[in-house]
Amino acid sequence: MSVDDRYFDGLFAGNDDPWAFRQRWYEQRKRAITLAALPRAHYRAIFEPGCANGELSFELASRCDRLLCCDTAATAAALARTRLGPFDHAEVRHSRLPADWPEEQFDLIVLSEIGYYLDAEDLKRLIQRAEQSLTADGQLLACHWRPPIDGCPLNARQVHELLHEQLPLARLVLHQEADFLLELWSREPRSVATLEGLR
Repeated sequence: MSVDDRYFDGLFAGNDDPWAFRQRWYEQRKRAITLAALPRAHYRAIFEPGCANGELSFELASRCDRLLCCDTAATAAALARTRLGPFDHAEVRHSRLPADWPEEQFDLIVLSEIGYYLDAEDLKRLIQRAEQSLTADGQLLACHWRPPIDGCPLNARQVHELLHEQLPLARLVLHQEADFLLELWSREPRSVATLEGLR
């Protein structure tokens, strides 16, 4: 069973940064690696499900023409709206996935630290919706904490194995270390250097 909304509501009850995204060097560094892993300097439309309080969202906003974020916790969505206040092209929705998947098309979807909160069936549905939402040159980035998390139906390895099985896309980026695993898949299989005529 996917993790219940009450879990996330409890995390944000009286705490606007339950994972210490702003304070911890681990989180700051992971955000920098995530942003550096993006093969394009700029995207037309980015979707970030599970945006929490909007720290990564704030960085993504400067890399796109349109940013859509969502979170299943109402408090988190409200915090993200405040964080993204300076960006007119950013929108935050309070919604639960995969049921409330948006109808728009995106050339980048960022699944950061959310896959293991879903059970295998919900994650498969989410991956299917994500793949259907990608543009002809769309990309999907997934980044997940590798140690097991109490109460989560899946771990990072299982999440990324399902992504490999379900996504008919080329993998452009693989970054793995003791703490987290990051991969990026793309409908456009050519590398950055190739696209710039260097190969």
